[in-house]
Amino acid sequence: MTDMPIILFVCVHNAGRSQMAAGFTRALSGGAVEVRSGGSEPGTSVNPVAVEAMREVAIDISEEVPQLMTTEQVRDSDVVVTMGCGDACPVFPGKRYEDWELEDPAGRPLDEVRLVRDEIKTRVEKLVAGLLPEAV
Repeated sequence: MTDMPIILFVCVHNAGRSQMAAGFTRALSGGAVEVRSGGSEPGTSVNPVAVEAMREVAIDISEEVPQLMTTEQVRDSDVVVTMGCGDACPVFPGKRYEDWELEDPAGRPLDEVRLVRDEIKTRVEKLVAGLLPEAV
């Protein structure tokens, strides 16, 4: 692992789960982690309900733009967290992978997206604490 760990969050559309996870990681790590996110089939914009759910916890993801996950991003990351993208993510030997089974917030009402958001926060806290025990 490099001096500054790199975490890549991947979901299908890069419009909800991965964007929320990236937002929490940026906030909780205090900039001590390089955060990337991407999708196997990126959408055109971030889910507005996910934006609202994150705004409720004072994290702004409204300016984020879904992006295509690249092989280079995966190769260059220390930790790759997948969320429902199946086998679309390339696998490199020796790389740390985690697969987080989370409900897709697409088309869900705010009260359900809050539950997904809170689960993501809990998982990000654990991930960041493992990489940077002094950060959380």
